[in-house]
Amino acid sequence: MHGQPPVVAIVQARLSSQRLPGKVLRPAAGRPMVGYLFDRLKRAPALDGIVLATSDDPADDAVAAFAQMEGIALFRGPLNDVASRILGAADAAGATAFLRVSGDSPLLDPAIVNRAIALFRTQRPDIVSNVVKRTFPKGQSVEIVDTETFRNAAGSFETAADREHVTPYFYRHCDRYRIVGFERAMSAGQVQLSVDTETDFRRFETLVGQMTRPHWDYGLDEILDLLAAANVDLPE
Repeated sequence: MHGQPPVVAIVQARLSSQRLPGKVLRPAAGRPMVGYLFDRLKRAPALDGIVLATSDDPADDAVAAFAQMEGIALFRGPLNDVASRILGAADAAGATAFLRVSGDSPLLDPAIVNRAIALFRTQRPDIVSNVVKRTFPKGQSVEIVDTETFRNAAGSFETAADREHVTPYFYRHCDRYRIVGFERAMSAGQVQLSVDTETDFRRFETLVGQMTRPHWDYGLDEILDLLAAANVDLPE
């Protein structure tokens, strides 16, 4: 620990993706996609830990086994209640706050994680987010949520979508919460780096294939340069 409030990354990942089933364990250059995210989170020194939060459905046994093989802490909870799963993971990890990140963000830049945690530790808001106004690509989204704030709000979540997507409630009721947003100097909010479709996966695979150093050495600026050079916005 850093003598600061512990902030733990909670990776949401399950195999039953509707648009691209099994994507989190699908290999690119021989490594399962979520493994790339683990590699990158391990290189964010401001983090105090990483937890994979997956469902307790037997269909997710394989993703749970992979996390354990990688030395990633594991928490399993209800398939259709992501809010409960995340709160359980945060409590199990003893996290004052948690970084919420999706398992379909394999190229997340650790520098963005460090920046968000620094903002949280200096300002101690309810949420630090780079999606208040989207200037970072999809797949580079980070939200740091105070665990007690989340616990107190979760009982008031108004819809099933609130319990699945976890943070929209806070943005809808931003008058009740202190939310600190941060933006990229040059907006790249239109760029797709998360993996939701077959096209997205092929884009990710192509980017990895262009890399001549370990993938975690490539920050967002270099990834965007690779994307432009490779012209990898592949057609459906």
